This record gives sequence, C-alpha cells and structure tokens, in this order.
Amino acid sequence: MNENIDAGADPHEPNAHEATRVDPKLLEILVCPLTKSSLDYDRNRQELISRSARLAYPIRDGIPIMLPEEARQID
Repeated sequence: MNENIDAGADPHEPNAHEATRVDPKLLEILVCPLTKSSLDYDRNRQELISRSARLAYPIRDGIPIMLPEEARQID
C-alpha cells in the first residue's frame, strides 16, 4: 500500500484519508433504520444513501451517523 505521508506528520496519527475510511464489512451490514433497505456509499460526500427513504446519512470521522434527524433529505 502506497500512502502519501507528510514529512513532518506523526506516522502514528491517521491522515485525513484514513480518518474518513469506513470499514467495508460495516457497509455490508448497515441498512436504513427507517426502511431496512440497503444503502449506497457516496465516498465523495461521505454519506450513506437510502434511496427508499430519500435520505443521506452522514459519515463523520469514519463513523456512520444512522439517525434520521441527522440525515439530509435528497431528491
């Protein structure tokens, strides 16, 4: 694995890319809390999309926030 690391960065601190990484196994088992339907992962926006509920659940620091009140409405 070839990761870009700043020369002055602490090698034990996760870089921004790793901080937003979500465990693929977690993505396989998560479902929308409202509809129990599968979710699509939007890597660029760091969101999990529930097309059936028309909601986008945010991912903060690599942790999916699966609360409907925290989700963004989508068209």
